Amino acid sequence: MKVDVLLGLQWGDEGKGKIVDVLTPRYDIITRFQGGPNAGHTLEFNNIKHILHNIPSGIFREDKLNIVANGVVLDPVIFRREIESLEAMDIDLTKNLWISKKAHLILPTHRILDAASEAAKGKSKIGSTLKGIGPTYMDKTGRNGLRVGDIDSNFKIKYEALKAKHIKLLKQYDFEYKLDEEEKFFDAIEVIRKFTRVDTEYEINRFLEQGKSILAEGAQGTLLDIDFGSYPFVTSSNTICAGACTGMGVAPSAIGEVYGIFKAYCTRVGSGPFPSELLDEEGEKLRDLGKEFGSTTGRPRRCGWLDLVALKYSLMLNGVTQLIMTKTDVLDTFDVIRVATAYSVDGELTDQMPFDLDVEVKPVFTEMAGWNTDLTGVRSKEQFPKELKEYITFLEKELKVPVKYVSVGPDREQIIEL
Repeated sequence: MKVDVLLGLQWGDEGKGKIVDVLTPRYDIITRFQGGPNAGHTLEFNNIKHILHNIPSGIFREDKLNIVANGVVLDPVIFRREIESLEAMDIDLTKNLWISKKAHLILPTHRILDAASEAAKGKSKIGSTLKGIGPTYMDKTGRNGLRVGDIDSNFKIKYEALKAKHIKLLKQYDFEYKLDEEEKFFDAIEVIRKFTRVDTEYEINRFLEQGKSILAEGAQGTLLDIDFGSYPFVTSSNTICAGACTGMGVAPSAIGEVYGIFKAYCTRVGSGPFPSELLDEEGEKLRDLGKEFGSTTGRPRRCGWLDLVALKYSLMLNGVTQLIMTKTDVLDTFDVIRVATAYSVDGELTDQMPFDLDVEVKPVFTEMAGWNTDLTGVRSKEQFPKELKEYITFLEKELKVPVKYVSVGPDREQIIEL
């Protein structure tokens, strides 16, 4: 068997949680392979909205095993909060949630360092979620981090040593803070002790040998990748398909299908370049109709038309085999739909992402007719209006990858397989 990978192709918020929930019945195991509680994967069913930050989105299918793999950074306090909210729904996660011993822990001082660093940047701030993700990954690469497996051996001593290092670093900032969550942190560590903690790389490869089917769930989006995203306005992990190999401990040859998710338009939270952004009434309309507010931060998302230059770049990096288009229904009332098919950079046309998106980048748009149809009740591709079919055909021709699923609403029932 192979590991199928599902990831976002834009700046995050593409609807990955919902799609994982829909695909989960086809798989035995769902894994998270990078990121942390800066992710907000939203699922909606039975008219109830659920937002997951640390836990894989397959958790609502009780017969499936969910794994938080080694590439994830785990905040015990937020993890405990998620566990308690799910337990209130009579979901016992101790039976079907495993955690890698090699996943790194986010300490209270990591969050303080994150806030201090972002405040020091002033107008140059990157738009961090302030969840401590960056400082935790810095400790990981600096070989100072604490991992889940450390809770079983002299953990308090290791914790105090790392906290002391952080407090020394904080003296470099003119930043007032209170270290008042340590009790909550250690209480949450006791919650983690209740879960199965394993070397997940061995377990995942053993499952593959047994013929088990595995879906790897990515967080954030390709354009936030630490290496290939719109640097420095990026996250601290590899959000592309290759990150699944290092984030889970599987060989590249173990990767099977690669599902790439994109919105029918574009959004971005926080700072950073956004070539196709709309700063007019159309942008406000997209935000209002799409309810574009961050599931983790609550911040309003910046909105714009679909950007094929960026999308083709993401496809190249990830080796996407199937496309999934979400929030198609948000475009229901637009008479004209625009798609950026090229950039004009300093007066020259290009179909490639420039090294620095802060240069004068102007999108070149292709216009298409809108469908002016309420898609939220549509349940088969035969019901698609002609203009939507033409939109999908245009995208498939440009991207050279088939669109296999189209989402027409937030509920798990509102996704159509083509």
